Amino acid sequence: MTLDSANVTTMEMVDFIRRIVAIVLALFSLYTAFFGVFSDMMQRSFHLALVMVLIFTGHGAIAKSSPRLPHLVIDVLLLLTGFGVLIYHVVFFDAVAGRWGELTELEFWLGIMCIGTLLEATRRSIGWPIVILALVFLAYAFLGPYLPGLLNHRGYSLERVIGHLYLGGGGIFGTPLGVSATFVIMIVIFGAMLERSGAGQVLMDIATGATGRSRGGPAKAAVVGSSLMGMISGTAVANVLTTGTISIPLMKRNGYRPQVAGAVEAVASTGGQLMPPVMGAAAFIMADLTERPYLEIAAAAILPAILYYVVLFTVVHLEAVKNNIPVLEEDELPKIVSTFLSGGHLLLSLPVFVYMLIDGYSVMYASFWAIVTTLFASYVKRTTWLTPKKLLASFVDGANAVLPVAAACATAGIIIGVITLTGLGLKFSSLIVAVAGDNLVIALILTLVASLLLGMGLPTAAAYILVSTLVAPALVDLGVDLLAAHLFVFYGAMLSSITPPVALAAYAAAGLAEANPFEIAVKAVQFGIAAFIVPFFFVINPALIGVGDFVTIVMGAIAATIGAGAIAIAIQGWLLQRASIIERIMVFIGGLLLMLPEIQRALLGVGIVVAVIIYQWFRRKSMMHKKAGAESEG
Repeated sequence: MTLDSANVTTMEMVDFIRRIVAIVLALFSLYTAFFGVFSDMMQRSFHLALVMVLIFTGHGAIAKSSPRLPHLVIDVLLLLTGFGVLIYHVVFFDAVAGRWGELTELEFWLGIMCIGTLLEATRRSIGWPIVILALVFLAYAFLGPYLPGLLNHRGYSLERVIGHLYLGGGGIFGTPLGVSATFVIMIVIFGAMLERSGAGQVLMDIATGATGRSRGGPAKAAVVGSSLMGMISGTAVANVLTTGTISIPLMKRNGYRPQVAGAVEAVASTGGQLMPPVMGAAAFIMADLTERPYLEIAAAAILPAILYYVVLFTVVHLEAVKNNIPVLEEDELPKIVSTFLSGGHLLLSLPVFVYMLIDGYSVMYASFWAIVTTLFASYVKRTTWLTPKKLLASFVDGANAVLPVAAACATAGIIIGVITLTGLGLKFSSLIVAVAGDNLVIALILTLVASLLLGMGLPTAAAYILVSTLVAPALVDLGVDLLAAHLFVFYGAMLSSITPPVALAAYAAAGLAEANPFEIAVKAVQFGIAAFIVPFFFVINPALIGVGDFVTIVMGAIAATIGAGAIAIAIQGWLLQRASIIERIMVFIGGLLLMLPEIQRALLGVGIVVAVIIYQWFRRKSMMHKKAGAESEG
């Protein structure tokens, strides 16, 4: 046997092991979703142990066809250590639980190895940002006694920190990892099965067919399709890489500049995490942290999600009008009716999922039956069958998709563990309150800036965990509704995906658009600027998240939707024709007034917007008369 053939055989063996582990992870999750989860520590440890195996066999020397021997040895040791220190909790669960968190000498060293291997696995799966943050917080746990002012704390021994993070319920194995080990893994398996069955393509075809006959149809299809796919994928980057492969080339062929095509897809994919009924992984974490039913979270997110996409849809339309983007040719458009007839059955699992949530079932149980529905619905037509090969492939896809989320959640557990141990969260909140005084707007601005900065380079779930722990309590202290406060920081964490200089969704779109990622990020912020504004208004006007009587909510929704459209007009500088700076400022102010709770301000906002429309109409009519007169004289 030659060296090359030996390498090929080794790679095939590693790939086979990865598939087996991924399938075991998926089956374990399905089993616990139907029969009930194990104790927290056992469920989460086993979940993370399998995740570690998948990360270390998929990233690094083990995954290479010709690895250097020293690197291979190191990676194998990391793999065995990472798996061993986590499976310890499963094998010796009764003994560990019986000691009520008392740390033995062996567990002290296991805890150190667990933290080290976890940080390395996280670095390999999602990069340095959250690893650096975790190291900074770990350093703070020991250096706090030497720091001044609010940052000072009494200090903790290495044994106390390790015991808190490795054995405690508020460290690595805390709520974030619990959400990954239960809700998130089920949702990503559900999404992977929908994708393998062809449901994702059905959604994109419906979106393209519905919007393709209007100006800028491909970009509108990206907006609609990404909002629908975002419900399934749950992460901005995954959404870009799924729908962007179709929408970005189509937009470029239709006349959109590469950076515009990439920006539209990045913004659209980012907002998908806010779109009920499924939403992104962070929404499930929010339900756990706020102790509110997931259905309540989804209901509160409906109008903010609609406002997000109203603005983006309007921006995309005006961009097409400004640049005279043509409509798609008829032969490029999928037929909606035929698409429904050929693949509509694949979407049956979505109403099943929603119905079970409304009926009071848990997210895990609803996900299980949605997965079962997807499987059986695929057999309605021969062309959509989820064959055993496709089914197992969807398990592997789902397991691989959860890797960055699980690693980020476990590492976020280190950060949260230090925060709870040292009381830093209360100090950080006190700092924001002290700087803002009694001014809620200043507190909201500081909170949003903190959310964007802390969330840079992190997946939305990890970013939300971090900012909700540090800054959301400050808003609650100022009298903001708990759910509104968490939705506010969720928005900030989500928008960090398109905010320069580290904009993960923009970087993902850059590869598909073949454009500069920073230019895409800047354009994405311009297109999504209203998304940075809307959160302020659902804190000030709770009707926008469904708080209040029916009439108040409906009137607030109508006014806010018109206001969001007005803000989009101000962003693009185009209404009936190109708008002047004064007109843009006036429309922007009108849009802001429409989002406020008082009816008088809303009416004033309508008046301003209507006045600008009337002025533009007369100005355009006058220009047309002048043009006609000049042509007749000529």
